[in-house]
Amino acid sequence: MNPDPSPLRFETRCVHTGVDQDAAFGSCITPIYQTSTFRWETLAGGPKGPDYTRSGNPTRTALETNLAALEGGIDCRATATGMAATSVVMHLFQPGDHIVSGTEVYGGTYRVFTKVFANLGLEFSFVDMRDLDAVRRAITPRTKCLWLETPSNPLLNLTDLAAAATLARDAGAISVCDNTFMSPYFQRPFEHGVDIVVHSTTKYLNGHSDVCSGAVITRHPEHAEKIGYLVNAIGLACSPFDAWLVLRGVKTLGPRMEAHQRGAMAVARMLEKHAVVERVYYPGLPSHPHHELATRQMTGFGGMLSFDIKGGRDKAERVLNRTKLFAIAVSLGGVESLIEYPAMMSHASMPPAARLAAGIGDGTIRVSVGIEHPDDLIADLRQALEG
Repeated sequence: MNPDPSPLRFETRCVHTGVDQDAAFGSCITPIYQTSTFRWETLAGGPKGPDYTRSGNPTRTALETNLAALEGGIDCRATATGMAATSVVMHLFQPGDHIVSGTEVYGGTYRVFTKVFANLGLEFSFVDMRDLDAVRRAITPRTKCLWLETPSNPLLNLTDLAAAATLARDAGAISVCDNTFMSPYFQRPFEHGVDIVVHSTTKYLNGHSDVCSGAVITRHPEHAEKIGYLVNAIGLACSPFDAWLVLRGVKTLGPRMEAHQRGAMAVARMLEKHAVVERVYYPGLPSHPHHELATRQMTGFGGMLSFDIKGGRDKAERVLNRTKLFAIAVSLGGVESLIEYPAMMSHASMPPAARLAAGIGDGTIRVSVGIEHPDDLIADLRQALEG
């Protein structure tokens, strides 16, 4: 699979790349090939394309072609969930291999690393990815991967992608970036030397909170071949209908991300000035410690933010329960605004000590800002904060 080499702009590629799959009727929208198996023309001739949907499906291929083009990779494999994307990358490694990850990663990532793959012989070190010296010290002769999540979940800390990719390359390891928070609209890790990009396409790429799926995008032929083999062999591919839903969502990625960012910036500015808010985590604010890095390696600041509230868990619970436009829910990246309490929700699988090491406190609240009008979101948050 090769990305679309045309000079079309990003928003145009979102709409047009990979969609022309209907040679029979010329439909403008990619059909859903909702079939598990495909007829062989003859025993000797085989099928026209794939023979079984676990191994390949035209709808899924359309999505994979689209996402590879948007990230600038050579190949993409769409998976059943974001965690399936993470898991298939971990299958590139062997018992005894060492992976360096950030202390602050998605709770499900921390869980699968420490409770699943550690039991299969992989070794993990969790370090502050903001501190490149700490990353360098964590690398050993057995290190095979630097796992990068930037901006991080939930505190929106940034890792210098170019510097981290260089560290990995110098150590003979690969660099993998979870680009879920930014999407390729605001950040393209391959441009900074990263080897593999993963997504929970459940989030911004789909954008409508109606599907669970993931993706692994590669830029080296050897990684593409291995990931393709593993997704098929293990059975991790996403369904045709899920692929169709994500492909539908990607068409509006550009305008949605602009709307998410507009709302997040407005909400972050309001929170930064509010008396009951201790700290706001949003890379778009000049007060963010990595704001300058954000302006260099990202083309925007996204729709995710977190904040620490005075009063700890009791106050946080009151705020969450009083919101009217922000649904209390895990996940992120949908058109509707969500609010959650990481210690009990997205990062509940991390033990308290690990959450503390990551900087996730009793007063930390994470917000996924939707595409509603910013003034309405601000008014709702104000009344929740002041109640």
